[in-house]
Amino acid sequence: MPTIAVQGSETKWQCADDDTIMRSALRAGLGFPYECNVGSCGNCRFDLLEGDIVEMRADAPGLSERDRERGRRLGCQARPLGDCVVKLRFMPQYASHFPPIRQFATLSAVRDITHDIREFRFKLDRPVHFLAGQYALLDLPGVQGNRAYSMANIDNDAGEWHFQVRRVPNGLATAKLFDALQIGARIGVDGPYGMAYFREEAERDIICLAGGSGLSPMISVARAAAASARFSGRSIDFVYGGRTARDICGEDMLSELPRFGTHIRYHPVVSNGDDGAWPGHRGFVHEAAERLFGDRLRDCEIYFAGPPLMGQAIQKMLIDLGVPSAQVHFDQFY
Repeated sequence: MPTIAVQGSETKWQCADDDTIMRSALRAGLGFPYECNVGSCGNCRFDLLEGDIVEMRADAPGLSERDRERGRRLGCQARPLGDCVVKLRFMPQYASHFPPIRQFATLSAVRDITHDIREFRFKLDRPVHFLAGQYALLDLPGVQGNRAYSMANIDNDAGEWHFQVRRVPNGLATAKLFDALQIGARIGVDGPYGMAYFREEAERDIICLAGGSGLSPMISVARAAAASARFSGRSIDFVYGGRTARDICGEDMLSELPRFGTHIRYHPVVSNGDDGAWPGHRGFVHEAAERLFGDRLRDCEIYFAGPPLMGQAIQKMLIDLGVPSAQVHFDQFY
């Protein structure tokens, strides 16, 4: 089992032969910086000083040619072939509350949410706790590489993790999930991961912004907030966006929570202006949020998840309004 050592420190840890440098560090309780976990964001870059690795995703967009020339690699895509010496700076905020564990899970139930979003419920072989808003990596049979999906339920002792997934046109992973997996099927699961988890200690109102399968972590955050003893007196505003009325969902899940309609409010919005039958908000999620909340956004704890373009637009809107970055929580794998 390779040993990974950090230059200029006493820190070292072991990495299983089939694990990555970053994930093995998190399993060891170390604060290795990361976000997307799939090679897209580049936040887990490190300098490889000694040793050899295999890059699981050689074309990962999170790493430029200049990075490669300098000996930089992506922790989430680097599998060591032997002992390595690396240069990186650990950050305590990235240390996992619940270290991620690799194991197997069994598909126990499915249900349709919309025409292209389905909930898949898995029972872990070994119960593992997680924070609302976190995600896991699923290793699906016959699909090369794992995929990141967020849990929609909240922490539980039974080891049940529920994922609300949107079918991707021509997507290999979602085709496997939607068309091939039967109840009782076994898959590999690795988690929990993610920094966009519910901050129970924050004493602010909560705004959740979601689109597509970004529904899943936002529902988890709303459920956890509603169940928190600290929620008394605070409110949750939940904005969900879709192209047309048939894409809208989530209200039925929120309506099951205590104080729905008073302290928990749902705001659906559609972006397709040709849908003349739609009686509610129109436009994009970031536009609806700015219209609905305006300057109040600066006083709220904000969580969002959804397609990349939606996330970029929300980030720009929040920056323009002067919302403190410490109050904004999102993961970049969407």
